[in-house]
Amino acid sequence: MYENLLYEVTESVCRITLNRPQVYNALSPGLIQDITSAIEAAGADDAVRVVVLTGAGDKAFSSGADLKEGFAKAASVGGSLQLGDSLRSTYHPMIRAIRNLPKPVIGRINGVAAGAGCSLALACDQIICADEAYFSQIFINIGLMPDAGSTFFLPRLIGPQRAFELCSTGRRVYGPEAAQLGLVSHSVPAIELDDAINQVVAYYASAPTRAIGAMKKVLNQSLYSDLDDQLEQEADNQNTLGQSADAMEGIGAFLMKRKPNFSGK
Repeated sequence: MYENLLYEVTESVCRITLNRPQVYNALSPGLIQDITSAIEAAGADDAVRVVVLTGAGDKAFSSGADLKEGFAKAASVGGSLQLGDSLRSTYHPMIRAIRNLPKPVIGRINGVAAGAGCSLALACDQIICADEAYFSQIFINIGLMPDAGSTFFLPRLIGPQRAFELCSTGRRVYGPEAAQLGLVSHSVPAIELDDAINQVVAYYASAPTRAIGAMKKVLNQSLYSDLDDQLEQEADNQNTLGQSADAMEGIGAFLMKRKPNFSGK
């Protein structure tokens, strides 16, 4: 179905695997478009209740932008890099698709997540990484600044001073430090990565999906909202959720002192 990634849906779980291991899953325009389309497909599929985003192989989640392809294109138009237009037409739709998806996206970071690959990881709702994996804002090494959402996500996750340090130095942050900083949810030995992912995925695959989607939307809004707006967002979305099948099931199960069986509807 996709040229640059693997897409699989099994038992309510959609697994999207960046599949360019020969270049450490570098983000070419084709791969970016495939990721955007795959996320949108997962959103349109009622059977999908949680998405796992990862990279093929054991060395890289994504090494960032495919610079060879980008510079080759720049050379063909006279040596000028039209980076703003490129970001608007490729990376921006991809990041927005992930953040607007009303389902949880779990980042399985199996190796290096650098540059825009780091930005892609940070767009996920939860990040679980191998201890050996590392994150790097390597833009500074080529005279550029972070993009694809990193300047939005980083200061909100770890604070402005630490965000500035990571962006301005490009240093590697390995799994254990990333967990300590709050950059990721969990860091585990590589041999335990799949077990950790499976535990998280099992929870979300049976959770009330509509409630998860609503809270994701409202939490997104909270990043640039005030208290009054958030109270209204909560009231509006809670009103909608109160009419859902999962709310009826959850309340009924609570009153009957049994475990709820959520359908995601």
